[in-house]
Amino acid sequence: MTESRPALGVGMVGYAFMGRVHSQAWRSVASVFDLPVRPVMAALSGRSPGRTAEAADKLGWAAVETDWKRLVERDDVQIVDICTPGDSHAEIAIAALAAGKHVLCEKPLANTVAEAEAMAAAAKEAAARGVRSMVAFNYRRVPAVALARRFVEEGRLGEIRHVRAQYLQDWIVDPEFPLVWRLQKDKAGSGALGDIGAHIIDTAQFIVGRSLTGVSALTETFVKERPLAEGSSGLAGEGGTGEMGEVTVDDAALFIGRFEGGALASFEATRFATGRKNALRIEINGSAGSLSFDFEAMNELWFYEAAERDAGFRRILVTEPDHPYVGAWWPPGHGLGYEHTFVHETKDFLEAIAAGTDPAPSFEDGLRVQRVLAAVEESAAAGSSWTSV
Repeated sequence: MTESRPALGVGMVGYAFMGRVHSQAWRSVASVFDLPVRPVMAALSGRSPGRTAEAADKLGWAAVETDWKRLVERDDVQIVDICTPGDSHAEIAIAALAAGKHVLCEKPLANTVAEAEAMAAAAKEAAARGVRSMVAFNYRRVPAVALARRFVEEGRLGEIRHVRAQYLQDWIVDPEFPLVWRLQKDKAGSGALGDIGAHIIDTAQFIVGRSLTGVSALTETFVKERPLAEGSSGLAGEGGTGEMGEVTVDDAALFIGRFEGGALASFEATRFATGRKNALRIEINGSAGSLSFDFEAMNELWFYEAAERDAGFRRILVTEPDHPYVGAWWPPGHGLGYEHTFVHETKDFLEAIAAGTDPAPSFEDGLRVQRVLAAVEESAAAGSSWTSV
């Protein structure tokens, strides 16, 4: 059968954790959803020729580049997917947009507000030329989270009064865990705050449909020094000599906030919640109802309607064909997983490109989150003082 859909070549920068899940999404999306365009995995970029070639072969990429600038220049690449640490997001994204490439960029959008502002400005200018961009907040694409947004939009919760958000992990509880790039401010921007706190900020703003206006915050680094990671560029004693390096980011961040319209909020992001693996939790309380979600039970949404007081919270198994995204997958009751959120993400991005519309979350949405991250850091540095966003 002849393929009639126009092809869009994808070039991806980075092939570690995020690169793996993004690759799986690009491989799968056209076989699950009926798309107006067909993604082609044209090229993968990484610094190490051998490792990049090995990753490309394993993940399904047709060609390899060891310089992202050459990837951006390729005629067979129309989309640039950025899966690198935050310190390189701005340079790659701005160059790709200037070259007329659509850009999908991992979160958080940047390491600083200034970088995020430059990226948002470049995206706005590119959009006027028909070039699209999106920041990859994948938890928006969890069907239960999208259903929660639908409930709020339909007014089923009434006036929103309280928002509680947590993201709890435990992967660096062991003080012998090495000093990887996520624990270095010059590469990651911040710690738990930007890595997982950015997710709950975006998820909460997405569901509620409003932005945070101010915060009061505390941050803490529980383990101040860690063994130097093997191959940790620019650090003395690399390669397992037993030397230690300074952790320059937060291990945990707590803050309260207020949304537009007056709703109160509390946020907790930590990589020191022993026993919690990936517990992204949201609870929203309104005048007419409440909802609750926990990613460790990602196919469930708990919902309470005040008009049915004796019923209590009820469990909605979000696997029905009329639930967001689910109809393209399996029969009712057959749950989805983490990787499916990225398939949904690429689906929405490709459809927006084909339709000539701006996808969401936009770089402007990413900037909005970046400003909250900056306000949290400013508040914590000042001793939890109230800081406007």
